[in-house]
Amino acid sequence: MNDPPEFNAESDDGGQDLNDQKDAAVSDGGEADNAHAVVDTTDPSDDQDKGSTLRTVGVAFGLGLVGILGLVAVGAVVGSAVFLAARSTGWQPSLLGSFVAPLVVGQVVAFVGLGLGYLRWRGLTREEITAYLGIRRPGIVDSVIAVFGPVLVLITVLIISSLVLLIGTEPASNQGAQVALENPSIIPVMIAVMLLVVGPCEEFLFRGVIQNRARETLSAAPAIFLGAAVFAPAHIVSLTGGVSAVLTSISILFVPSLIFGAVYEYTENLVVVAVMHGLYNSLLLTLGYIAITYGPEIEGAGQAGTALLGV
Repeated sequence: MNDPPEFNAESDDGGQDLNDQKDAAVSDGGEADNAHAVVDTTDPSDDQDKGSTLRTVGVAFGLGLVGILGLVAVGAVVGSAVFLAARSTGWQPSLLGSFVAPLVVGQVVAFVGLGLGYLRWRGLTREEITAYLGIRRPGIVDSVIAVFGPVLVLITVLIISSLVLLIGTEPASNQGAQVALENPSIIPVMIAVMLLVVGPCEEFLFRGVIQNRARETLSAAPAIFLGAAVFAPAHIVSLTGGVSAVLTSISILFVPSLIFGAVYEYTENLVVVAVMHGLYNSLLLTLGYIAITYGPEIEGAGQAGTALLGV
């Protein structure tokens, strides 16, 4: 594993200070055009590799756990603040205040805040963080993947969900999706939240930080799998149902997560997977609404799909 960059205030050769700092940053990630290349390392010894791999897995699950606990905590604080404000003023809060606001603030603070804090703790500057994560304008191929990729992911997930339903295993319900579907008036707002908040924030932490950090020690496939193994179980806080139903939903969630991870590895562009994730969630939400409203015969597929929302 690459150690976090250490920027020294003094140097034996004062003229080399800036270059030494840049070299230190690049050793932990920092080329704008190739975010993953800068974290590839030479093969360490067996002992070092074992320790680095264990530490990588620990960091990945640690960040994921802190992120999801932070999401719950921040959401609870914001929700409580809205409730107390409403009680003291006699104001009746809408779902925008009691549900959407805690979700938005929680995602931004818990996922983006944690990810930024971790990268800053490692010594990366704002410019280095941007390069490390691969935040840049998508090219033509990247844009095509970002726009049409979610449709292919959706088809794949719905096929798998339908097969799961055929064998009699019901996925768990997603609390956030249920609230939206039971209150159709907020669905346009929720679609915007998926595109602008949920997709970008979750990809920032789980792919940009966790998967990228894993790539410093692991090859592509294990890093992608590790990112998915942290991301899918994180949704347990939004799922309701028995143990079997929750495990079924988490297992299905591995599919889009692996695809997002593979796309990030291929494009090295966080914007692409952020857009993909946001569009995918929006499509699931829209499908669930259509299924429940207009098509009872496909309601099962719609409910199964909305259970996989990243809320």
